[in-house]
Amino acid sequence: MTIRVLLVDDDPLVCAGLRLMLRGAPDLEVVGEAADGADVPGAVDRLDPDVVLMDIRMPCLDGIAATRALAARTGRTPQVIVLTTFDGDTTVIEALRAGAAGFLVKHTPPEQIVEAVRRAAAGEPVLSPGVARTLITHVTGGVDTRAHRARDRLARLTDREREVALAVADGTSNAEIAQRLHLSVGAVKAHISSALTKLGLANRTQLAVLAHDALDSGAVRPASPGGDR
Repeated sequence: MTIRVLLVDDDPLVCAGLRLMLRGAPDLEVVGEAADGADVPGAVDRLDPDVVLMDIRMPCLDGIAATRALAARTGRTPQVIVLTTFDGDTTVIEALRAGAAGFLVKHTPPEQIVEAVRRAAAGEPVLSPGVARTLITHVTGGVDTRAHRARDRLARLTDREREVALAVADGTSNAEIAQRLHLSVGAVKAHISSALTKLGLANRTQLAVLAHDALDSGAVRPASPGGDR
């Protein structure tokens, strides 16, 4: 199946480079471009992309606000990968909390960007190593109100859904989670979908952030392997 990609960046040279890069992958198709976050909803409606590569700094509406607007839409929405030169701690966390499926810096090697698009389209989280370190630092900064709020939210899940959520936070794939918890891949997907619905989250990256936040409190531990509870 061809993965449809929308490029969102106000720099024509960046878009040209990304288009050339992605054109070399037979399973990817760049279906269009937008030069500002304000143009994203209309472009998504017209072009129906699977993945959006989103810049942050744009003239009218920035990429984080545009990502948040997409995540709030009902129905099918594309996965968003924020691709930017700005990788400060606040920027990373804001993008992920806005609903981005991943965050990459623009100097990421081309083959890794191509693979990131594939992973995002498959519902997998995408983080460059430097960004992953930023996220780890953020979620290991000590017990605070954020951690307790996250713990309370995870308490809405069944034990099995919570186990799956914690496995997602480890960055494992659906197949790896299935093997770890002795489930089918279909059951893992169903638990993730149910958890996202109960928690009002847009994607598994937000679920991973929430699980990491809850682990800050030291109060969340995986239930012992077994059936659904």
